[in-house]
Parts: sequence; structure tokens; C-alpha cells
Amino acid sequence: MHRSHRRIASVATAACVSLVFAASPAWAEGEPPSLGKVVDNARLWVMGMLAGLATLYFVIGAARYVMAGGDPGQVERAKQTLKSAMAGYALALLAPVVLAVLRGIVGA
Repeated sequence: MHRSHRRIASVATAACVSLVFAASPAWAEGEPPSLGKVVDNARLWVMGMLAGLATLYFVIGAARYVMAGGDPGQVERAKQTLKSAMAGYALALLAPVVLAVLRGIVGA
């Protein structure tokens, strides 16, 4: 893994860990949420994280492309980063489908 990818991964991991530790229980008052509500919240959270990371990769790829200066190796790296961003957006769009299948499996 390249140094920049490791840095991005470590920042994303730190953000996820801070979100987990900063979260408060959704059922602090009243009864606990249903499984359907948990799955809906997970869907929104996964879509947001995937879209955020895809946007980050898109910006990095665009910056690499602009700064490539015609170097074929750098242009290819930029294109690969942009392809990764598009894959991230596709996964974000497919997250509701995957979670709907999961909901059907668990019967919620």
C-alpha cells in the first residue's frame, strides 16, 4: 500500500473510531430500537462513509491528474484513483440493496 493510501486509511479509521466512542445510545429514553431501525441506521451510516471516502479519492485523483504534467505514469495513477472513487460511489449506491437483502434474511 502506498504511503498516501495508508495515511487516508488511518484518517478514516480514526474518524470511525471517534464516531463509535462519541455515539450515545439511541434508546437512552424509552424502549430499545427495533432491528429494522438498526438496519436503516446502518444503511445510512454505510452510505455516508462510502460516499465520503469516494469523494476524498475523487478529489485526490483529480489533483493528481492536474499535477501530472503529462507524465504517463502519474496520469495512470490518477486514473486508477478516479476509478477507485467511482467504485466507492457504486458501493454507496448498492449499500441499500445489500442491506435490504440482509433485512430479508433476518426477517425484519
